[in-house]
Amino acid sequence: MTDKTFLEDNTNAIHQIKTIPALESFSEEDLERLLSASRIETYKDGDLIISEESAPDNRVYYLVSGKVKVIKNGRELMILRRTGDVFGEIGVVSGVARSASIFAVGKATCLEVTMSHIDYLDETSRLTFKYMIYRSFAEIMANRLKKTTDELMAAHQEIERLKKK
Repeated sequence: MTDKTFLEDNTNAIHQIKTIPALESFSEEDLERLLSASRIETYKDGDLIISEESAPDNRVYYLVSGKVKVIKNGRELMILRRTGDVFGEIGVVSGVARSASIFAVGKATCLEVTMSHIDYLDETSRLTFKYMIYRSFAEIMANRLKKTTDELMAAHQEIERLKKK
């Protein structure tokens, strides 16, 4: 790869990840440092990105474009389609085997961040990126917990309704 190709690829990568809402306020210099701990991967329709029950690892994914579906025990749980949607965070936070499989739906481009690589950045960058990543994890988990709680309450109400019949 020539230096010119590398610079063009790097510029394109920075442009792509700048579309992720959690990263849009970062400078190009910050994004270049994040890229040093990351890679951008494009998947074809049906490609397996994460395998349910696979060994724990420290990679988290941000959807840049396209869609991915989340499958658990052979059942589709959701389709992620928004730029910046995150998956793989549960394994990073908990250190347990992957809890679901993720498949590309059509062409999907993801930013794959290897959390252990962030530890090699300078202290300010490391703290900034970990803060950003873990804050986004907290927001995602809070939203998912609310959705799960709402679904659980609806199921309880339906059970009570059926008991009265």
